Amino acid sequence: MARPEIVCRAACGVDEGAVHHRIRHEVFVLEQEVFATSDVDAHDLGDGTVKVLGWVASPGGGWEAGGAVRLYPLEPGIWQGDRLAVLAPFRAWNLGSHLVRFAVDTAALLGGLEMVAHVQAGNVRFFERLGWWRRGEPEVYVGRPHQLMAIDLTVPTLRRHALYHSDQGPETSARTSA
Repeated sequence: MARPEIVCRAACGVDEGAVHHRIRHEVFVLEQEVFATSDVDAHDLGDGTVKVLGWVASPGGGWEAGGAVRLYPLEPGIWQGDRLAVLAPFRAWNLGSHLVRFAVDTAALLGGLEMVAHVQAGNVRFFERLGWWRRGEPEVYVGRPHQLMAIDLTVPTLRRHALYHSDQGPETSARTSA
């Protein structure tokens, strides 16, 4: 079966914001049980926070939201990417890598020099294939083993994309990070 078209963009309006939070809730609260009742925190209310949705073309001609990620500035030039969540039916389409690339490109366009993320231990290799590197030793973050990772946003977009290995095959496990 051919891969469907995928589009990532910032969530627009209250309705898309609710979809963004629903996807995160399904992955981090219901599926992974990282959070007991909600993964919403102060960053969700921040003016600089960008909430992103990944949309997959459906056979009927519409679009289905299958993934989410958010990003926000930590300090001038440094951005945090987190809450990467892809619903199970959409993992086979490599939606997670599209969301990560979109977040990285967005942070770079907004003047970022570097982006960091706390990546669940099982997803470190996925991020390394997308050009991220490990920073420091693994740590416990939201009660689970994570690795702090970073990517240089000063590398030109086309060169950064050439470094990605996007055709590594389908995502077969929960490619998410809190």
